Amino acid sequence: MEENARYAVGVDIGTNTVRAVMGKFGKDGSVSVVGYGEAPSEGIRRGRVKELSTPPKAIDACLKAVEAMSGINVNSATVGINGSHIGSTKIDGMIAVGVADHEIDADDLRRIEETAIAGKIPANRETLALVPYEYILDGQGGIREPLGMHGARLEIRANVISALTPDCDNMRKIFENDVAQVGVHFLEPTVTAAARSILTSRQMENGVGVVDMGGSTTGVAIYDEGELQFVGVVPIGSNDVTNDLATVLKTVPEVAEEIKVRFATGRFGETDKDIVIKRGRDEYKFSRKEVDEVVEARLEEIFEGVRKMLKAAGYDKRLPEGLVLVGGGSKLRDIDKYASEQVELAVRLGKPEGILGVSEEVMKPEYAAAVGLMMIDATDEMETISGDSEKKSKKTKKSKDASGESWLQRILKNFK
Repeated sequence: MEENARYAVGVDIGTNTVRAVMGKFGKDGSVSVVGYGEAPSEGIRRGRVKELSTPPKAIDACLKAVEAMSGINVNSATVGINGSHIGSTKIDGMIAVGVADHEIDADDLRRIEETAIAGKIPANRETLALVPYEYILDGQGGIREPLGMHGARLEIRANVISALTPDCDNMRKIFENDVAQVGVHFLEPTVTAAARSILTSRQMENGVGVVDMGGSTTGVAIYDEGELQFVGVVPIGSNDVTNDLATVLKTVPEVAEEIKVRFATGRFGETDKDIVIKRGRDEYKFSRKEVDEVVEARLEEIFEGVRKMLKAAGYDKRLPEGLVLVGGGSKLRDIDKYASEQVELAVRLGKPEGILGVSEEVMKPEYAAAVGLMMIDATDEMETISGDSEKKSKKTKKSKDASGESWLQRILKNFK
């Protein structure tokens, strides 16, 4: 292991697949992917752990592939968490910090964050992150970083990202299982992790949304004025398209998946030519019109859920940078065109970019979350604030500039 190198690992636990990425961050500012792996996932449903015994085996297989490629043992990682229980809550709070010439310090910031959260987040929910929008010091608003300023009254406006505590505990348990034996640094919603690897500060400043299309969930994250404004999860994903095809076409899921991957498209009605699938000596013929109807109905439901979230957050048709699609479900042909028509916004496909090493294999939409989790694991941009136990913590996300730099470019500056 290089003396001046820093290694970081991100693990994305999906319903269908577990993916992990290890990155090497050098003191000279270099960064490269030195290992990656994936394994079939079991025991996860709609993003939530349904049994504790099966997922560790998939995690272990995935991380062994990473270790074999990199030659480095994985002892800890930042892990993605998913599910419709994840949400964001706007909060505010105020504290008296002393006399007018009192200098705001880290203890003051810690105290106002804890005060703002108290009573706002239910006891059965764990705070994953706190995103300050604005500090107000003695009536002066618009402050991003009050540390070192002088005043007597400090207020905060912020966004808290939280998840159900049992789901967080279960996610940690499957990593700390005797099979996996990996410590969890942080839990991060997979959609915000994906945003880390694909968005620039300029996009977040102007207003942009990320839609992470997984196997059984579709995550939505909205950024505006440089900060995370909203997080939500639609409990529908690409597996639902496969299952619908299997049911309507009266075929097995394996054949339905092949139809989806090879023939499904966001452009409906372009051809009426029948679909033919060969499996060994057997040949199956399906109506293109019937396939289009099934796929369109489920995609309409997915993006109707996305649009409801945009409306709930106050950003319906109000994102200048549009939406960026990631995740395995976004690989459906022309899905960006269909999505654009449904949400009435510009839509494009996203993937991680700008990383060296064996990164070509992970510069794909389905690896966006794992790469983002690796970035979070590497950077000290997150300040951990201990809670009641070592396992429970919240992260305060520091403010970002609007230079147009990617998250990766800003992370690299930390090592120069």
